[in-house]
Amino acid sequence: MQELVKRAKELLADGTVTRVLGWKKGDLAYNPEPAFFENEEALSEFVYDSFCGANLSKYMIEASKKEGKTLVFLKPCDTYSFNQLLKEHRVLREKAYIVGVGCAGKISAEKMKEAGISGILEVEGADALNPSETLKVKTLYGDKEVSYKDVMLERCHVCKGKDHMIYDEIIGESRDTLDGDRMEKVREIEAMSPEEKFAFFQSELSRCIRCNACRNVCPACSCRKCVFDSTKFDSAQKANVDSFEEKMFHVIRAFHVAGRCTDCGECSRVCPQNIPLHLFNRKLISDMNEFYGEYQAGADAETKGPLTAFTQDDIEPSEARERG
Repeated sequence: MQELVKRAKELLADGTVTRVLGWKKGDLAYNPEPAFFENEEALSEFVYDSFCGANLSKYMIEASKKEGKTLVFLKPCDTYSFNQLLKEHRVLREKAYIVGVGCAGKISAEKMKEAGISGILEVEGADALNPSETLKVKTLYGDKEVSYKDVMLERCHVCKGKDHMIYDEIIGESRDTLDGDRMEKVREIEAMSPEEKFAFFQSELSRCIRCNACRNVCPACSCRKCVFDSTKFDSAQKANVDSFEEKMFHVIRAFHVAGRCTDCGECSRVCPQNIPLHLFNRKLISDMNEFYGEYQAGADAETKGPLTAFTQDDIEPSEARERG
């Protein structure tokens, strides 16, 4: 972490950048949060550890409107989102100085709670670049130990890779964390009967409280004004207890980001109800890979997505419905 702070101070001091976008200490040991640092003194609050799962790409939309260049720290998976935002002209490359940071997989306090660990006070072994195989956790109820691998975010088990897709320089090496199949759960749901699928998603979405955390954190949800905030259609005033509204919100959102979602997993990470929202997006990614060929949103900033390009070989809608 100190190497990141040192480099940030150097770039601020020589005028290369005007501000720094990174993570700052939260009120608890396991919840660092995105933050802008306007000067060297403010960097005393900077932190980069294994809990820094937040994707900073979306914050660069506002940073691109500010004077000067912003230093942004991006993990390998974050760079896909930045590339996608570049492709959609939502961020400006000349306004960003990108330092790619190494990643050994990020961990989740929610996963720790699922493992029976609560009242977390301090976590030892959560170094961002060289974490311990076993985390030592000090809690209100005594000391606990848990395997690092067991409390990693789901997205880290199905990691797209540890190469940065875009950067100006890289600090720190990454560690491979891939040990799962990204589409395994999608195939399980596809194998269900229509009634079972409906029951599954009915159960998951019934917990939605319409806090909009998923939409607000999603790099692909970058519209200046969201249809769900419009008073014209009264969508902003529908009651949270309206199950139809819950389904509409998440299904429509999934279609809006189709072909643009990089599968960064932020929607599920921030959901206070632990709804696996990424499954909607992965289903659409799976279908597009089948119908149009393998495609990874954000792998570069130039290639057109399958839904924004046309070829004579494109599948006919009727055939897609039959196969889907």
